[in-house]
Amino acid sequence: MQYLPNLFFALALIAGIGFFVMNIRKLSRNINLGKDVNRTDKKPERLKNMIKIALGQSKMVKRPFSGFLHIVVYVGFIIINIEVLEIIIDGLFGTHRIFLGFLGDGIYGFLIGTFEILAVLVLITVVIFWLRRNASTIKRFLSKEMVGWPKKDGNMILYFEIILMSLFLVMNATDTAFQTAGVGNTISQFVAPLFDGFSPEALHTIERTCWWIHILGILVFLNYLYYSKHLHILLAFPNTYFANLNPKGQFTNLDSVTAEVKLMMDPDADPYATPDEGAEETIPEKFGASDVTDLNWVQLLNAYTCTECGRCTSSCPANLTGKELSPRKIMMDTRDRLEEVGRNIDANKGVFVDDGKQLLNDYISPEELWACTSCNACVEECPVNIDPLSIIMDMRRYLVMEESAAPQELNMMMTNIENNGAPWQYNQQDRLNWANEE
Repeated sequence: MQYLPNLFFALALIAGIGFFVMNIRKLSRNINLGKDVNRTDKKPERLKNMIKIALGQSKMVKRPFSGFLHIVVYVGFIIINIEVLEIIIDGLFGTHRIFLGFLGDGIYGFLIGTFEILAVLVLITVVIFWLRRNASTIKRFLSKEMVGWPKKDGNMILYFEIILMSLFLVMNATDTAFQTAGVGNTISQFVAPLFDGFSPEALHTIERTCWWIHILGILVFLNYLYYSKHLHILLAFPNTYFANLNPKGQFTNLDSVTAEVKLMMDPDADPYATPDEGAEETIPEKFGASDVTDLNWVQLLNAYTCTECGRCTSSCPANLTGKELSPRKIMMDTRDRLEEVGRNIDANKGVFVDDGKQLLNDYISPEELWACTSCNACVEECPVNIDPLSIIMDMRRYLVMEESAAPQELNMMMTNIENNGAPWQYNQQDRLNWANEE
């Protein structure tokens, strides 16, 4: 019976990590539904970006107040969870604060004391975040795409952090041996008096209860990430590494368009044939994107990485002038549709069955796409290098080249370019007539 808690802990650990791995595999599967794109170039620059932006939070501090608060939570939550390693060892082998014996009073006391200070800072910061989200009138938190689950999700994470940090402090405060030793109880020594008058048995029960809820809460939090915008805690690193390094405003050539141009230049050529003799002809891909499987895997990674912070939307000139476009919504819609496709594949044993829906029209309207000025403000503002503009442009390409559904003004301009070699409705011979006017 004495080993029963250790067995239960091991089973909980295996279940928690196992479910997390299963979700990560599903996440990887969904991202790989996207088309291939090569992002293996410029490795030193990519690594530098990841260290500077994802680890160093360099773009967060462009808005100093919220950026500083985010760094406090980020650093505090990550460093405090180093203690999880000790909890895991204690849980598996039935020990208690095993690192104290290895590290000694000085180092162990410094670490736990630092953890306690960070826990209080995280608690204060999380309360400020909650007030900003729920009691302030910050426009980017009040957009229509933030109604319902997105708002609840943001608050759920804050509640998780409040509970986990509080449990950590109470666990230390009710650990009689820890408090008696006076090693590292920087903050918990001021919490301990709240439990004066409790019997040793009651204090032990409270300490053990907090210990169990703390570690089980961390496992629950770990698996909640997949369903939450806070997946960016993990994905910000690969997302910044694989981000587009080309100059902003430089668009890629579509292979499908290149193949069509080659065919126009040499009608006898077969731009879609494989190089192997006798191999079947490949099916030409569509022009642009109408659904998530038409996007590339980096764009799908972007969608899962979106933090829903709204910095992109708050900087978007189209959104600021009252138009429908919200770059944040573009990313949220892409992720929601990708999740829907993933559930479809799961329900049909690994095969996608046409559900009569797509990203275009069912999630994102043409009105939103055409409102974009392609100014790159959203790309510049994103703290984790997400590129909503690339998705917008690929969907615009589909509208123009597959559906001929461009706005009348654009169709007129393109017709003029085709007929007159310029966007204006003048014959080439008449272009300089204005110079002869008196």
